[in-house]
Amino acid sequence: MTDATDEPRRTGDGRSRRRFLALGGTAAATALAGCSNILGNGDGGSGDSEGSVSLADFRGSGPLVQQREAPSGTSIEDLPDLDGELTLYLGGGEGGLYLDLIELLEQKYENFTANHRLEPSSDLANTIIEESEAGATQADVFMAVDAGSLGAVANAGATASLPEEALSAVPADFQDEQGRWVGIAGRARAVPYNTNQFSASEIPTNVQQFPETAALQGTMGWAPTYSAFQSFVTAMRLQRGDDETKAWLQSMLDHGISEYNNEFVVSNTVADGTIGAGFANHYYALRVQSGRPDAPIALAFTEGDAGALVNVSGVEILKGTDNSELASNFVRHVLSAEAQEFFATRTFAYPMIPGVAPVGDLPRIDDLQPPDIDLTELADVSGTVDLMREAGVL
Repeated sequence: MTDATDEPRRTGDGRSRRRFLALGGTAAATALAGCSNILGNGDGGSGDSEGSVSLADFRGSGPLVQQREAPSGTSIEDLPDLDGELTLYLGGGEGGLYLDLIELLEQKYENFTANHRLEPSSDLANTIIEESEAGATQADVFMAVDAGSLGAVANAGATASLPEEALSAVPADFQDEQGRWVGIAGRARAVPYNTNQFSASEIPTNVQQFPETAALQGTMGWAPTYSAFQSFVTAMRLQRGDDETKAWLQSMLDHGISEYNNEFVVSNTVADGTIGAGFANHYYALRVQSGRPDAPIALAFTEGDAGALVNVSGVEILKGTDNSELASNFVRHVLSAEAQEFFATRTFAYPMIPGVAPVGDLPRIDDLQPPDIDLTELADVSGTVDLMREAGVL
């Protein structure tokens, strides 16, 4: 995955400085130089034409969200009203938070209703494929928490065209190469580490080095049953092949890594000092810090490998919908400045449009160095699960 210019993302001294994220203290103001602020900060509302919904309703709260400037981009005030009834298949995981966004849109537009079915993304992807093959599509829109599920539906020919306005708002790295799905929120793989046990310089910059790092032996954690971890392993398979990926997994087991149920637990356990470091999506450390401002936890990011994967939650319109105009308008709304501010400040995800900054001191998404892979190829989760079982991880 490369940026639009194919230029190196970081060079010289900035490379080391940006790779590590210290999570202590109150977030500084986020400057959006060169962008016009099209929304108020929520103090006096945003001039809604229907429901009384302002930027403050979309924005989260807490120490990591303080002193943010208003986002810029396309406001929901500049979009056609959402009008009608939409059927939405909503992938699990962060789905509970995404429902809050949908409820805000329903509050904003009195004539808009979003009926939803909430299940794990992979399960819903299989349901959509089965319904499409039977010519009995039940939903208009699929929102999933991982690109692999979106890719499975797209590869089955079960998607319709997305509006160009949505595709043009998001960098090419975070949408399907054929425009069949588009990212709405990003999550970076990261290494949360305990700052009382390690300094930044002790965390390897390449994920392949972790089994060889003596200081990390017996003090790391992962959550192999977690879908985000399995996407990371899928990315490693795409980059390095099955044999090398299996060997890496087995080397980590030999290195004494501990298993946890999910990556929030991994990050909390790092903050507690029970383990010194782990593998997790970036926002779990931020959630720990939001509730425990003095927790000794920081983030490191590897460079150019599967450990630096930036996966996305995304949306696609389903083939066979009779509601394509409303579905297209809905997709544009979840990429509005308000909705992207919601994803950034309530879920601590990476926003997908340049006019909305990530929270706190997170590096900008274009300062990260993710691997050069097509996110749609993350759809091969079953092969990854088989490999992890062979390696003794599952």
